[in-house]
Amino acid sequence: MAQPSPRPDISAYQMLERIGSGSYATVYRATLKSTKEIFAIKCVEKASLSKSAVDNIITEISLLKKLKHEHIVEMRDFLWDDRFIYIVMEYCAGGSLHGYIRVKQKLNETTCRVFLRQLSLALRYMRENDVSHFDLKPQNLLLAKGPGPGGFRLKVADFGFAQHLRLGQENTSVKGSPLYMAPEVLLKHCYDATADLWSIGVILYECLFGRAPYSSQTFQELVDKIRANRRIEIPKTVKISVECEDLLTRLLQRSPRDRISFEEFFKHAFLDLEHAPSEENLERAIGLINDAIELDKRQEYDAAYKLYCKGLQYFVPIIQAETCPNKKQILRQRVQTYLNRAEEIKHSFQSEPEPETSSSSSKSPQKPSARIQQIQRALQPSENYQQLLVLAASSPDLKDALEIGRQAELYALENKLDTALDSYKTALGALMPLLSAEPRGSRRRDLLHAQIVCWMEAAEQIKTVRSAQILEEMDAVATGYNCCVQ
Repeated sequence: MAQPSPRPDISAYQMLERIGSGSYATVYRATLKSTKEIFAIKCVEKASLSKSAVDNIITEISLLKKLKHEHIVEMRDFLWDDRFIYIVMEYCAGGSLHGYIRVKQKLNETTCRVFLRQLSLALRYMRENDVSHFDLKPQNLLLAKGPGPGGFRLKVADFGFAQHLRLGQENTSVKGSPLYMAPEVLLKHCYDATADLWSIGVILYECLFGRAPYSSQTFQELVDKIRANRRIEIPKTVKISVECEDLLTRLLQRSPRDRISFEEFFKHAFLDLEHAPSEENLERAIGLINDAIELDKRQEYDAAYKLYCKGLQYFVPIIQAETCPNKKQILRQRVQTYLNRAEEIKHSFQSEPEPETSSSSSKSPQKPSARIQQIQRALQPSENYQQLLVLAASSPDLKDALEIGRQAELYALENKLDTALDSYKTALGALMPLLSAEPRGSRRRDLLHAQIVCWMEAAEQIKTVRSAQILEEMDAVATGYNCCVQ
């Protein structure tokens, strides 16, 4: 009769309930007796280890010792006795992203963006250290709760399959979980670091739609779906932004050659890592707002408005990430002040009267008001747009999309921001596939790319002006999250 596995026992810790298990390890919640601090301890029974399992443990320990990042689970200690190897890690009270998705069924795009931005920051740090994870999945993405409401932070865990792999280097051993494994890993057994990008695409898909794209009842059904070599269709049941759909589509390209590169991924507009929370970006936000205030005092309202918007683009993610309630409230109040002023300037453009034209009112010609200048610019399309419209004569689809984008500019001028944003999204949704079909190096492709960038920035400005609504949405999401992990 087989003897039951011995229960792990470490003199310095009180072992509590089991919180997870894998192929060769069991994870317990535990408290350090001297401080009552809570940890997660991965316990590996030596007798059950195969050669590959030993290699995985050595890899995980060596990498966790080196990788120090706010979005990577931290290893606090490494112990062993006659029976077990113990990896003592920080405890993430929010569980895993897998459990969170099961509770919520599907996540809204705003929440997905926050989680994906945090994951991408960890991935960028890993790539800077030539580390590939090769087992990215919701079960290995843990959620750490902070001290305040809504204080949650995604952390990458389980580096057992990870390895040092520079860009361009290939691997041939099968690693990962089949549902999140890139097709080239399962079918060709030859892959590189970009396999992690496919896994991120599957994770984003599951967050948005509640299931992975190749969800199957059996392993054979999963293999058959992967071998079918069919393009993954993005469901239309959930409305997502142009930027989100573009990133998802480019991540889930079956061929690694067609898949988005790491450089393109980290620069993608949906992630917006340029405005990711950091001390540097907080300083940058404060500097932009201070410059906006100075321009505002000098009545250079058009320039001031743009700088208020740029500053708010940095402030909003910082507030979303802040876990201290008092500090978060102070930031919110300040941002609301800047937002209100930006909206005042915007509304003044709509209500500012035209200057008097009587010759008796001034001996010299008056400079057009900010509102008049804005109307003049809006009524006269950009040189880029005009050239592109001429070149679109042979493409009705391109011409129609350009006209929709142009109408969005006019809606924004009339302060019909919701309508303008919808029109921008419609135009960009039509223009993105057309850009992919344009021959590289062609004049029309270059003009189209510039126009897309211009309208994406305009759409982002509208989103920024409405950032108060985004913050309210994030608070609602955070409240729901706290309820589900109590």
